[in-house]
Amino acid sequence: MTIEERMRAGLGDLTRAERQAATHILSHFPMSALGSVGTLARAADVSAPTIVRLVQKLGFTGWSDYQSALRHEVERLLVAPLSARSESPREAAEHPLQAYAAQVVQNIEATIGLIPAGSFDEVALILADPQRRVAVMGGRLTHALADYMATLLRVIRPDVSWIADHLTDWQQALLDLCEGDVVVLFDIRRYETNAVQFAEFAAAQGAEVVLITDRWLSPAASSARHVLPCHIEMPAAWDSTATLLVLVEALLARVQSHLPGQVQERLNRLEDCFARTRLFRAPKMGH
Repeated sequence: MTIEERMRAGLGDLTRAERQAATHILSHFPMSALGSVGTLARAADVSAPTIVRLVQKLGFTGWSDYQSALRHEVERLLVAPLSARSESPREAAEHPLQAYAAQVVQNIEATIGLIPAGSFDEVALILADPQRRVAVMGGRLTHALADYMATLLRVIRPDVSWIADHLTDWQQALLDLCEGDVVVLFDIRRYETNAVQFAEFAAAQGAEVVLITDRWLSPAASSARHVLPCHIEMPAAWDSTATLLVLVEALLARVQSHLPGQVQERLNRLEDCFARTRLFRAPKMGH
C-alpha cells in the first residue's frame, strides 16, 4: 500500500485530532506533508505531537522517517515513464454515451480499490444493528441519494430517518440523537457547512458518523468514525454521483444479508399494505 492508501485505511482507528490532521494531509496530498511538522500542525489546527502520533500509527518511527518514505514515493512517481498515449481509432470513434459510461466504470473500479473491505463490512454491520437508530442526510447534490438510501433502509429495518439539509432540520434532529445512533452523511465537493457542523455535533453527542465523500475527503471526515471515499471526477462541468449510488446499493444489499428473516417479514407486511391501499395499478392482462 502507498502512504496515502495506508492513511485512508487507518482513518477509523485514529483519535479525532489525528483524523483532523490526516484529513488535512489527504486533502492536500502530498505537498502538505513535505514541510516541517510545525507548519503542518498549524495548517491542520492540531498540535505537533498529534502529527507525530499519527505517523507512528502508520508504522513510521517519527516525522523524519515518514517524510523520507514520502519523498522516495514522490520521486518514484516523478521519474516513472510517462504513461500518456494517443487515442486508439476505436476510442476516437466511440459515441459520447459509451465514453461517459467507460469513465463511470473506471470510477467504480477505482473506488472499489480505495475502500477497504473491512471498513465496508463495519458500516454494513452497524446499519444492520436494530438497537441503533439511523439518520441519513445529503447535501445540495446528494440529497436525493440520502433520501433513496433512507427509503430502502426503512424497508429493511426500523428507526431510520431522512434529514433534509436545511439548517433547522438537522439541528432539530440533534435533539433526539443518542450515543450509539448512526448518522450517514453525504458530502462531496464543494463541501457544505451544514454537513461539517452536523458531523461535529453528532459525534460530540456520541453518534457514530459514517461519511460518504469523494477521494479528497470532506472536512467532516475529522468527526467521522467511518469514511467511505469515492472517485467522482468526470470530463464534465460537474462531478458524477454514479459511484456513490453503487456504494449505497452495495451497502443496502449487505445490510439485507445480515437480516434475511426480518427483511422478508417487513416486505410481506409492506406489500400487504400496498395491496390494501391500492397504491399501485394492477398490470393489464393480455386477451
